[in-house]
Amino acid sequence: MDFAPNAGMPGDVLVVEDDPIISLYFEDTILGFGARTVRTAANVARALELIAERAPDFALLDVGLVRGEKTFAIAERLDALKVPFAFVTGYGADIRLPASLADKPRLTKPCSSEALEAALRRRQ
Repeated sequence: MDFAPNAGMPGDVLVVEDDPIISLYFEDTILGFGARTVRTAANVARALELIAERAPDFALLDVGLVRGEKTFAIAERLDALKVPFAFVTGYGADIRLPASLADKPRLTKPCSSEALEAALRRRQ
């Protein structure tokens, strides 16, 4: 789907989320905010492929994926490309991030659409 971008909203957003229902929620909500495109990946390998094809303007990363996968390698790649991102976790402040990523924004699931929109708009 291609929509006209809303002022202040990233044009292309990558969502890395292993739960298909949550992924669909994020996709629909972000498109509703005015992003042109939302690409989704359910695992680290696919996310890195999508980034290699085209770096997003912003990414939303579920910290813990199935089979114990963590999205830290994706975060490090995005950091190297200077792509802003936010972590999303159901564990809140209890989740331990590597020191190099500890200052990155995080949202707690379930997050409100207002919190999600604020994270997208304040990207740096």
